[in-house]
Amino acid sequence: MSSGWTADQMPDQRGRTAIVTGANSGLGLVSAWELARHGAHVVMACRNTEKGETAAAKIRADVPDASLEVLALDLASLGSIRTFADTVTASRPSFDLLLNNAGIMMPPRSLTEDGFELQFGTNHLGHFALTGLLLPALQAGSGPRIVTVSSIEHRPGRIDFDDLQREKYGPRSAYQQSKLANVLFGLELDRRLRAAGSPLISVLAHPGYSDTNLQRTGPTGLMRGFLEIGNRVMAQSSRHGARPQLYAATMPDVRGGEFFGPKGPGELRGKVGRVTPVAAGRDEISAERLWAVSEELTGVTYALPSPAAA
Repeated sequence: MSSGWTADQMPDQRGRTAIVTGANSGLGLVSAWELARHGAHVVMACRNTEKGETAAAKIRADVPDASLEVLALDLASLGSIRTFADTVTASRPSFDLLLNNAGIMMPPRSLTEDGFELQFGTNHLGHFALTGLLLPALQAGSGPRIVTVSSIEHRPGRIDFDDLQREKYGPRSAYQQSKLANVLFGLELDRRLRAAGSPLISVLAHPGYSDTNLQRTGPTGLMRGFLEIGNRVMAQSSRHGARPQLYAATMPDVRGGEFFGPKGPGELRGKVGRVTPVAAGRDEISAERLWAVSEELTGVTYALPSPAAA
């Protein structure tokens, strides 16, 4: 791996089709932009399609021949997720990349359309359901990959199986739970894909501390003020923050189950490299339990064997 990798070093993506969730701003916009710049057809999955079209216009202004498609996807609604999956698979039988990028961070407690705590429901359950519904089309892709974006905040996270919906709510602890769930899901998915002998791989990435809309649209009060100061003093740009997920999505030396992030102090910023999830993220018993609960809550089941049973 080059020590100073940038998106300019991405391989040619012509002939590949990528789905990017949350593609209208921040890391998702940068990722969609770079994938399109390198020739991929990019499905920009956005909760607000008007903002998605505005983002697509920005990309086309820089990349006139960009191949883009904006479709509605609200990860806080299982109905929206099923509609998106039905729509996107009706027009093509395969996809080569799913970039599970969208997320929300530390809002006041609220519930999704289906009654899930908003951060757990959107960041984890929404992407779990989406991935499961798109799995057959992804397995039919060429060199297919799923990249799930977590956070350095997964480290202090704890999956509270007795209170997954966080009736005892703390904005930050709920966010940490959702980001740890991303790690458990991404690694368990890769184990199941390998047990099935699938060509599809599951990879993780995190952006370090990056300046995005997450810090402005979710947190309130003192936390929002603290994060706004942090954005000015410590954060790297979205363009830098998107590098780990773009590396994970495109580079030929990537292997299933790997995790990419900044390699600077505390993994807050710096050059792209392989990083290690905390022990709780590698706990296969917790991963199996979370998988079973996620299938039950979403109603989406995967035709993949449990590694323990394979």
